[in-house]
Amino acid sequence: MKIPLNQFELCIDEPILRKGLSYFKNGNVHEPKEITNGVFEAIVKGTDDYTVKMRIKNGIVEEHVCSCPYDMGPVCKHVVAVLFYLQQDELNIKPKSIPLKKQTPKEKKSKKKTVAEEINELLESISLDELQQFIREKTTENPPFRNLFLYSFAHKSSNDSQQKYTKQIKQILRIAAGRDKFIFRNNAGYVGKEVYNLLNIAEKQFNNNHYKSTVYICCAVMEELTKALNFADDSNADISGNIEFACELLFRVAKEKLSEEIRKLLFKYCITAFEKELFSGWDWHLEMLQLATELLKNEAEAAQITNLLDTITLSEYEKGAAQTIKLNIIKKTKGETAANKFIAQNISIPNFRREAIAKFIHLKDFEKAQALAKDGIKQDEKNKPGLALEWQDWLLKIALAQKDKEKIITYARFLFIDNFRNDQDYYQILKNNIASEGWNNFVEEMINDIKKTNRWQNFDLIAKIYIKEKWWDKLLELLKQNPALGTIESYEKHLSNDYPNELVELYATQVLEYMQDNVGRNYYQTACRYLRRMIKLGGRETTEKIISNLRTQYPQRKALMDELNKV
Repeated sequence: MKIPLNQFELCIDEPILRKGLSYFKNGNVHEPKEITNGVFEAIVKGTDDYTVKMRIKNGIVEEHVCSCPYDMGPVCKHVVAVLFYLQQDELNIKPKSIPLKKQTPKEKKSKKKTVAEEINELLESISLDELQQFIREKTTENPPFRNLFLYSFAHKSSNDSQQKYTKQIKQILRIAAGRDKFIFRNNAGYVGKEVYNLLNIAEKQFNNNHYKSTVYICCAVMEELTKALNFADDSNADISGNIEFACELLFRVAKEKLSEEIRKLLFKYCITAFEKELFSGWDWHLEMLQLATELLKNEAEAAQITNLLDTITLSEYEKGAAQTIKLNIIKKTKGETAANKFIAQNISIPNFRREAIAKFIHLKDFEKAQALAKDGIKQDEKNKPGLALEWQDWLLKIALAQKDKEKIITYARFLFIDNFRNDQDYYQILKNNIASEGWNNFVEEMINDIKKTNRWQNFDLIAKIYIKEKWWDKLLELLKQNPALGTIESYEKHLSNDYPNELVELYATQVLEYMQDNVGRNYYQTACRYLRRMIKLGGRETTEKIISNLRTQYPQRKALMDELNKV
């Protein structure tokens, strides 16, 4: 969530904003330090001392993270407290318990050193003996620092092994599981953070060409975290996300120029992991053989992978992935001619059809490309309509390559009306290929055809046209036909300049209806959020009337009265 620094209050829910302000006013925020240019770090006192880091560029908070366990929204109260600290002069607020130090003119002019600059200055001034003694002391008394030090320089040690990292990950998992032997969602976040730190070390080792340490760390992470998925709530993907990161890092290793020792080490691991079914039931089970294919060097290794693929039972999805692995093996061992023959024999596999169509477009053999796309439509339109639409999209790509305007218009119109979500802007393609004098009539006819399909997504599709054409009056009329609060909010930015009063009236009607149907503080907070939007649009008077109406109509709802007081 990116946050404009000078308007952060508008982006954050009221309860979190209030708590963050309270933390700031009570002096819970230590002065933020600029670690490097634009990167700030601050300690916020709460149940514990939490570390908040944020990166600010051109007045926008582009990244923010807090070490607290809060996961109920994009921003926690500790981050908000730091935002208030950074903006205290602009907001004319001060912490109660921290006296402000008056700056002399000289202090105002001089720029504070960043933490990075202070560290560089110290490193230049202290001796090697002093530094070594400091590290010895800290590695003795501080286990996290000890692990960071050992893993960062593991490539220098003769004891580097996968088992060493496995032991550390198991310890992390034991702490997270506790007496319940189950990792709940909050604790899964702890696992994710700790293992991510370990993978960051693996990535640094990779960047420094220390591939063996990278392999050991990633293999340990994949194995132990895959086991952990059986006794964890990973609904936030804290655990599986790290497995995917580790797997991706191994693929990056495989693409490097490796020594034969490391190549064989990783190849053997991939084969063994697949044979032992260490990752069975997960995508990275087959990915082990994909990784092995990246590493293979001879026919014997190729046969080893192929034999494994031929001895297992696969789902339809896995069959496609397995055939893709075989194709890559053929490309590496037998060349393009054999690969093309294999593709032709297995053209019903979507990836093969895509590759074949793309190749024929590149060769300007449009007739063969069209035949493959049309055959795909025929094959998939009944049971896989989404895939059939993709082949329609390929027909459009072929028409664009041929510069065939008639076909371009036919295919682009069909795909736009169907609302197929692909990487091509069908509307702009149509606009580029239709004469300006006939464009408005074409659009009106297309809108009529969209309305005939009677689908729920038609509203957004027609609204998209009005926005593209900047037909704001028509967009407003469309909005009046479906004036749900969320829908008004979605299109407010397009209409606020020309129709602020109309938007206020739409909000007013819907807020009153909303309050008739909903009871509870969460609903009241939602209603009040829309009341604040009305004020922002210039509808303070209307808003005050609604608040008065609600106070009169629902005097017994104490939570509502409380929320209305905050508007």
